[in-house]
Amino acid sequence: MFPFSLICLCQVVIFIEVSNSETLNTVEIQQTISERLNLPWNDAEPIAKRAKFLIKALTRKRFVILLDDVRKKFQLEYVGIPTPDTNSQSKLILTTRYREVCFQMNAQRSLIEMRILGNDASWELFLGKLSKEASASVGWLGSQNDTREHAMKIAQSCGGLPLALNVIGTAVAGLEEGEWRSAADAIATNMNNIDGVDEMFGQLKYSYKSLTPTQQQCFLYCTLFPEYGSISKEQLVDYWLAEGLLLNDCEKGYQIIRSLVSACLLQASGSMSTKVKMHHVIRQLGLWLVNKSDTKFLVQPGMALDNAPSAGEWNEATRISIMSNNITEVSFSPNCKNVTTLLMQNNPKLNKMSYGFFRTMSSLKVLDLSHTAITSLPECATLVALEHLNLSHTHIMRLPECLWLLKELKHLDLSVTIALEDALNNCSKLHKLKVLNLFRSQYGIRHVDNLNLDSLKELVFLGITIYAEDVLQKLNMPRPLANSTHRLNLKNCAKMIYIKISDLNHMKHLEELYVESCYDLNTVVADAELTTSHLLFLTLSVLPSLESVVVAPMPHNFQYIRKLFISQCPKLLNITWVRRLRLLERLAISHCDEMLEIVEDDHASDEQDHGMVETSRNDTGQSDFPKLRLIVLTGLKKLRCICKPREFPCLETLRVEDCPNLRSIPLSFTHNYGKLKQICGSVDWWEKLQWENREEVACLDSKYFIPI
Repeated sequence: MFPFSLICLCQVVIFIEVSNSETLNTVEIQQTISERLNLPWNDAEPIAKRAKFLIKALTRKRFVILLDDVRKKFQLEYVGIPTPDTNSQSKLILTTRYREVCFQMNAQRSLIEMRILGNDASWELFLGKLSKEASASVGWLGSQNDTREHAMKIAQSCGGLPLALNVIGTAVAGLEEGEWRSAADAIATNMNNIDGVDEMFGQLKYSYKSLTPTQQQCFLYCTLFPEYGSISKEQLVDYWLAEGLLLNDCEKGYQIIRSLVSACLLQASGSMSTKVKMHHVIRQLGLWLVNKSDTKFLVQPGMALDNAPSAGEWNEATRISIMSNNITEVSFSPNCKNVTTLLMQNNPKLNKMSYGFFRTMSSLKVLDLSHTAITSLPECATLVALEHLNLSHTHIMRLPECLWLLKELKHLDLSVTIALEDALNNCSKLHKLKVLNLFRSQYGIRHVDNLNLDSLKELVFLGITIYAEDVLQKLNMPRPLANSTHRLNLKNCAKMIYIKISDLNHMKHLEELYVESCYDLNTVVADAELTTSHLLFLTLSVLPSLESVVVAPMPHNFQYIRKLFISQCPKLLNITWVRRLRLLERLAISHCDEMLEIVEDDHASDEQDHGMVETSRNDTGQSDFPKLRLIVLTGLKKLRCICKPREFPCLETLRVEDCPNLRSIPLSFTHNYGKLKQICGSVDWWEKLQWENREEVACLDSKYFIPI
């Protein structure tokens, strides 16, 4: 291990699970680094360009990067990790099962062989997982009924392996005094039943058997995901609902996730608590348990496959996952009448599937083809049991005419389908739909008569794209459809010159509003909060006539916004109103050609039209931008000023690209920006910035500036 003082000296510590058994997931590694550095993420950016930027970002910092479970040599620079030189205070640490990998990656000089825990350390770790009552009972030397002896046998059976001690200790944490003998016998029995399998699986199997049958099925489901990376909690719960594991109880799904995390069978992942991950040993346990059972999984996600598994491998499978590969086509029609889940998402080259691909899949409940290049869906009339269908981020042009026959369908995701031409004639007949997502689809509602979704009585989530103002007015009528609307995309709404957020008063669950290509739109008004609106995300894009965004004093309709993106709004001279967004975390502005300032501070005149007075503080008397973490400014040719120096207590990243006239940034020694991690921009731009204090620029340059 490395000394704790080393971590204290570093500015950032990054833990990366590599597990490159077949292929190196470069994008996942880059996402982990970017998230840890709070850098903006652009899916369209090439891997090589992103790697160069990450190298620059890390080179400017003292870092410790821990690469866990490296199984094959790879080039650090390829993913964006600089190799620390002998003079660097940064450190790179890797763990591997194979000594030769250490030599191949030039880590042999500081080779440390990790040994299993000794008896005392194992016992201490084991006791730490028990409840207070159990720990007191087994920890006492005079424990009666041999309780301590049985507990020590369980701890010793873990072989000094920390993962096993954590998982098994958690599984037996609440045992009462009379239950320890049977637990020790059960674990010993599991060990005796294993032939040629890693010993740890025997101990971990006991933890699995302590779960309820539903929890066991949900745990095994997690093995369908790639060995590396994270799993969305929301996605898991959606799949489990469709599989019938939760009996339509969404909250039970999140409770099961919490119980699996508590049992150390899943781990929390990411800073937002929306994802989990599975340790690779635990995943192997799950796959081993599947192989020992009567069910059959075909699991080959993230294996860099160019071709789908052969048709024979699909036979008898109940769940199939070939997600996150490089498969281009599936030209056969498999015989898999028992399959209930088929996950094929994230195969970006997949553009061809045989006409009869689904001919035997009458039991299929979950089908995910998102993030593929398919342009059409094969004949699907046989999918009579299908409940969850995800076609988002595909090139699909038209839905099958027989889609209305899928009477059990409850979840249909068609978001960001950039070529979809028609949908609702089919969707309106799917009377069990609970989720219908057409947000940012090319297909949208152009005529009032086409908004024919009132037949969907079960609908609780609607994402929709609208092309006309009268359609918006109809959608916002006081009826269940408006109450179900969570995401709204207004696009190409001709003659719409004015949007008043309070007019959307019946969309009480609206979370995201995306306004784009409305060429006559002049004004957006966030007036006094008269509804229960909780708008979190706002995008204003390609609005050539937009001159004014009016935000009333608190409370107002934008008070909950977390993310704001503005692009190609050439008539906006500033967005001073952004000061009133008290919960704003991310601000991105791009290609607003006439914007001179972000926040106009130079006067304190009473703006009657806006109903506000511009001062150094907002109308609540508090400092501006208390939650703002990220500012990204791109292609603002005339921008002269962001704002005057002020408090930025949460700001972590300021990124400036192609803003040639921006000569100052609002950071000053006299104000708080204690969480700042990086300022990103070109060297030419940085050198032309003007400063009141030369010591300030020297400090910011050495600590925070990253050239791009």
